Amino acid sequence: MHALIVASHPDPRSLTHAVAHAFAQGVEETGQHTTELADLAAEGFQPAFNPADRAAFLSKASVPPDVQREQERIDRSDALVLVYPVYWWSFPGQLKGWIDRVFSNGWAYSETPEGAIEKRLGRLAVHLLGIGAADEGTYARHGYDKALRTQIDHGIFDYCGARVVNSTILYGIDSASTASHIATARERGRNAFAPQGAGGA
Repeated sequence: MHALIVASHPDPRSLTHAVAHAFAQGVEETGQHTTELADLAAEGFQPAFNPADRAAFLSKASVPPDVQREQERIDRSDALVLVYPVYWWSFPGQLKGWIDRVFSNGWAYSETPEGAIEKRLGRLAVHLLGIGAADEGTYARHGYDKALRTQIDHGIFDYCGARVVNSTILYGIDSASTASHIATARERGRNAFAPQGAGGA
């Protein structure tokens, strides 16, 4: 099995990247599975939805080459892992733009002539690891945790039919939290392809 791990952070020394690498290490420690790490910032992915994307959405043109490359990466994978810092209670802009452009009409989903939505990513398992600077109580008190899962787990992945195996917010960025987050990510990686997503929800 193969996991595509997408990290969205401009600093390769960040906790985000450490967590992404720890997840990859966990997957590969099983000796049965492989990973690919996509560093959106280092690769210079352009997140702005543009006229070419609009034409593809309207089924008037094929998706742009950079979008096709990302779709092919996902097509080669059994699991998609997103690792990101929580900015303003959501995805960072580059990762949101990656979703906007890559999860396109005709590939991630399509509309039937009758107006129904056909979910096209039913084979894909998704693992979400968000890193929040605030504590768990802050997220719960303001409903940020529920809002994140509503807009991402349900609003994006359920809409496309992809199965969210686990959706985790890693709270805190102090040194003790950092060590815990890296250990959690490594364990999540070890269990990424376990039956029924064993290892956490």
